[in-house]
Amino acid sequence: MPPTTLSDTIVKKTDLEKNKALKLIHNMKRTTLPVQAGGKPVDRREQRRLDQAQGLVPFAVKLNGELVKALHAEAQARQISVNALVSELLEKGLKG
Repeated sequence: MPPTTLSDTIVKKTDLEKNKALKLIHNMKRTTLPVQAGGKPVDRREQRRLDQAQGLVPFAVKLNGELVKALHAEAQARQISVNALVSELLEKGLKG
């Protein structure tokens, strides 16, 4: 007879790990949203609108892992966002 309740179901280890990962990803997406002055998070559509108003365009690149770690460390040391740091470094590089 098949299981009738959730407590009776048998969950594979891979399914359990997959569910844990999905929960973790969901929580990470929820907590990384920018916050408005009032303290409430900005939704993605609103953030996209704000970025467009500033003339920002999404630009994805693939970088070496060590370089990314160095960028994050430098941004944290200067207390600025990684986006601001990369923008600054690209502007300097293009001028020189």
